[in-house]
Amino acid sequence: MSLDLDSIRAAHERICAHIHRTPVLTSTRLDEASGASLFFKCENFQKIGAFKARGATNAVFSLDDVSARRGVATHSSGNHGAALARAAKLRGIPAHIVMPSNSAKVKVRAVESYGAQIVFCEPTQAAREAACADVIAKTGATLIHSFENEDVVAGQGTAALELLEDVPDLDLVMCPVGGGGLLCGTAVAAKSMRPTIWVIAVEPANADDAAQSFRAGKRIVTEKKFTIADGLRTNVGTPNFPIIQRYVDDIVTVSEEAIVSAMRTIWETMKIVVKQSAAVPYAAIQEEKINIGEKRVGIILTGGNVDLDALPLM
Repeated sequence: MSLDLDSIRAAHERICAHIHRTPVLTSTRLDEASGASLFFKCENFQKIGAFKARGATNAVFSLDDVSARRGVATHSSGNHGAALARAAKLRGIPAHIVMPSNSAKVKVRAVESYGAQIVFCEPTQAAREAACADVIAKTGATLIHSFENEDVVAGQGTAALELLEDVPDLDLVMCPVGGGGLLCGTAVAAKSMRPTIWVIAVEPANADDAAQSFRAGKRIVTEKKFTIADGLRTNVGTPNFPIIQRYVDDIVTVSEEAIVSAMRTIWETMKIVVKQSAAVPYAAIQEEKINIGEKRVGIILTGGNVDLDALPLM
């Protein structure tokens, strides 16, 4: 994956008319609690409610006209499916989204609302991949993978690009890690714009393949236990891991209890809705997994699409 700041800047130019430039919020109370200055990049206010709108939009608008007419396809139980469906609608091309049969109804409705064709499959990775391959064979659609696609990753990097344009003197930037698309884009953008910055990724202790891989110096695939941060259960992508090795300074893990506590703290203090996965970086601050004393810390709040029927705060 030949990702660089130029490709991230080009992505931003390509998508800026189709996404929100999300605000950066601060909180005196959270600064005092952490002993640092925290700057929250609020992708919960992004189109479709998550940063995924950036990558999917860049991938769709990067396609040549001939490929675009055949449509796009992916497998996704969540935000990437909705983001790709929206981007395809904006470009006026077909979108085929393979979703597991147990997907949350709110997520299915989101994909449907953008006019995409949904194909349901068994809730296993193998079934998702097989169903998606079948759709592509029948339609000629282009696969837009949620985190192993270079245009998607460049698009995700635009969140950090905006953050550092708005707050250029950050000492540290933090984001969650699942498949690694956001982390790769964030790390390349941040290190290219400010070489002295630290890039820290955070994941649930119950889904710690990235942390294990980072320590071992090789990509490790793990069987994931349950985590309420379901968006982070994915193993890190094969092309993503070398970028993580090169640009990321550390990967730390947090407990399930800390994720719930962090989510609650952000809701109560900042009066904004963030999902479990988005609260993971702040959980690392609350659990004191990293030393941020008196530093200026950028945190990417990845999204706000919470299933209100299954809130973990009760």
